[in-house]
Amino acid sequence: MSEAQKYVWKGAIPLQIHLHESEVTTLPPPPPALVLAPRIGYLPLLISLLKPHFSATLPPGVDTIWFEYKGLPLKWYIPTGVLFDLLCMEPERPWNLTVHFRGYPSNLLLPCEGEDSVKWSFINSLKELLNNLALKCFVEAAYVITGNCKNIMNMSQTDQVDLWGSVLNGLNYLLNERL
Repeated sequence: MSEAQKYVWKGAIPLQIHLHESEVTTLPPPPPALVLAPRIGYLPLLISLLKPHFSATLPPGVDTIWFEYKGLPLKWYIPTGVLFDLLCMEPERPWNLTVHFRGYPSNLLLPCEGEDSVKWSFINSLKELLNNLALKCFVEAAYVITGNCKNIMNMSQTDQVDLWGSVLNGLNYLLNERL
C-alpha cells in the first residue's frame, strides 16, 4: 500500500460529541464522548459507541439519532471528512458536534434507519458516480495505473458490498487486488 493510500484509508478526525442539553435528564450532565472518526466513515456508524455512553442520561423512548454542528443538522449520507472540510473553515480540533436522540428534523433530513440506510446510500452514490465526470476521472486514473479500466466499469454487486466493507472498517485491502 502506498503512503497516499494509507493517508486516505487511515485518515481520522477527532470528535467531541455532546448530548443536546434538552435531552439531558441527570445532574451533572454527561461528559462528551471523545471519538476518533474515520474521514471516509459516516456519522450514523458511531451510534453503537454513543448510545451506551449517553444511555444513563437519556429520557425514555427511542427516536432516530441525528447530529448537528453549530445548529446545522448534518446530512448523514455525506462522509464525515467531507462534512468537516465543508463546514470548518478554520478547523477545530476536536470537532465539536451535538448528538440528538429526539426530535429528528425529517423536514430537513432524509430518514436514516441505521447502518443499512448508510450502506445502501453509499452503494447508490457509487452507482450514480458511474455516470458522472468524477468517475470518468477515476476510470482514467485506473487506466493510467493498470492499463485498463475494466475492473471499475464491471464492478459486481459483491465488489460494491466489499467496497462498503472497506469504508465501514477502514480496510482498503478488501478491494486492492481487484482494482
